[in-house]
This record gives sequence, C-alpha cells and structure tokens, in this order.
Amino acid sequence: MMHPRLAIVPGDPSGIGPELIAKLLVEDGVAEAADILLVGDAHLWQRGAAQAGVEVTLNTIAEADIDTFRGVAHLDMQTIAPEDVQVAEVTVAGGTTSLRCLDKALDLAQAGRVDGVMFAPFNKAAMTSAGLNAEDEHRYMARYLGFTGYHSEINVLDALMTTRVTSHIGLKDVAANIDGPGIERAIELAHATLARSGNTRPHVAVAALNPHAGDNGKFGREEIDVIEPVVKACQARQMNVTGPWPSDTVFLKAKRGEVDAVVTMYHDQGQIAIKLMGFERGVTVAGGLPIPIVTPAHGTAFDIAGQGVANVSASRQAFDLLVRMARKAKSEAAA
Repeated sequence: MMHPRLAIVPGDPSGIGPELIAKLLVEDGVAEAADILLVGDAHLWQRGAAQAGVEVTLNTIAEADIDTFRGVAHLDMQTIAPEDVQVAEVTVAGGTTSLRCLDKALDLAQAGRVDGVMFAPFNKAAMTSAGLNAEDEHRYMARYLGFTGYHSEINVLDALMTTRVTSHIGLKDVAANIDGPGIERAIELAHATLARSGNTRPHVAVAALNPHAGDNGKFGREEIDVIEPVVKACQARQMNVTGPWPSDTVFLKAKRGEVDAVVTMYHDQGQIAIKLMGFERGVTVAGGLPIPIVTPAHGTAFDIAGQGVANVSASRQAFDLLVRMARKAKSEAAA
C-alpha cells in the first residue's frame, strides 16, 4: 500500500486549529498512516500541544530533507511572533501566518514533494485583512496554483459527499443561476471526487429545486426543463446518476446509505441536512483542484479556543480521507 507524505497547516493561531492538530497527532493509527510534515512556526505547534494537554515532539528538519523523512517532521516557519498570537481574536497577524503557511504547503504539493495538504480552520476575516483578495480560501488556492478549471467546495460526512450548483448567492437569485452546464459540472465533480477517494462506481443523486420536485410543473419547470435533461444525459454516458429527487427526501436516501453523493441546487439545501446529520464529523474537500486538499468543515471556534475542549472528530475524518485520496493518487501515478 502506498505511503503518502502529507503537509499539515495549523490554521488560524487564534482559534482551535493548533490544538486540534496536536490531538490528531496522538490519535491511534495517525502516525502510521502517512508521513506527516507540520508546516508552521514551532511555537504555534507547542502552544497547541499545551492547549490540548498532550506531548508532541517537534522533529524539525531542513527543507532539503522533506523528500526523505519518515514519521512526523516539522518544517519551521517564522511567520508570527509569539506575543502577536491573540487567542479568540481576529488579527492581521493571524491571517498573515495562515496565508504564508498555506502558501508553503501548496508550493510543496505543486512541486510533488508532498502528496496532499490538510489545513486546520482558517478565519476568513483575518485572512481578508491580511490580503486574501478572494471570496474564500478555495478560490485563493485555485488562483495560487494557477488552476483555471472547474472547482468547488465539497462537503463530506463519513462516506457521503455533497456538491452544489450555486453557492454564496442570495436565495432570490438561485433559479436564474441554475443551468444545464452548471448541473453537469457539479455532477462530474462529485463523481470524480468520489472516484479519487476510491469509490469506482458512485451513485450520485440530484436534488430538485422546487417543492415536490416541481409536482409535474405545478410549482416550477426547472426540474422538467433544466435538471432532468442533464440527469438523462449523464445516464447516457453510463454514469450512475438519478433524480431530480425532492430535496426534503433525498437526504433520507443518503442517510440510509442508498446514495454516495447528493448534488444540491443551492447552499443551505445541502448544508442544513449534512450538518444536522453529523456536524462534528464534517469535512470539506477542495474539489476539482489538482492536489488533494482537505479541512474539517467547522470553523475556528473562538468561543472555546484555548480551553482544550475542541472535538478532534472532524479533523480525524479529514485526515483519513486525505490519506485515501493521496494513496490513490500515488498509485495512479506509479501505474
């Protein structure tokens, strides 16, 4: 079995990120699943270990040794002074270290020196104050990597993935922004990401837009005129795609394990369902990007930062998914 090398970034130092990674490192099986490179300032990792109440030994290596280390190693960065770390506060310094550590991990992945990247939660306000200059970190990463293809955030809960056709727009604008190519791209992204994680024949369910899937046009014709033709076109390509399913029942099928992914038409249509099903285990994948990149789906949790009570479940789910994706990528590259 391929043994991947993964870069892990601490996230915003004012939040629970460093604590979460410290807890992750001492979880059973983590150190054995991959070679792990901690990218960030030494004092951030030490602070996280202290917050978590665990022992983390920093095996600091030179950048020249990244290709040969085994186990857990640390690439030291000097991006923020210890006195500039303000727990539970949005700061320019926190945003700056987030971006610089992320950039370094992306550089290493793009150069083929690590096989995937995991970042602990970022704070968008802090990153924006430090020069994010993008709608979110996913668009920032695509621009940084020079990637111009289709990409989108994918939400993962255990074995279930969700993608969406529209994202951060007003609800009143959703119907006008749904079209055949957009639906097809979302289906293809879900299919490709599931395949990337090892599911070779995924079942992708497509949610309707209107109540009762439009009720034969009574509540709108988007299902008839826009969504269903795309589903049929994908089926003609031998893809295992079904729908459009009423959005108030499609996640019951997902919960029963009858489908592997749900393509939704707008942000909260999927987010509400998947967070109710298991917020503490949710993972976000940077879908479509050429490098496997994951993060826990929750935020920086300033309300509990520094208290040592952060739940590591989502971080462990993210790590395990990244290992599977990186292993498959390495296997395909070696074939």
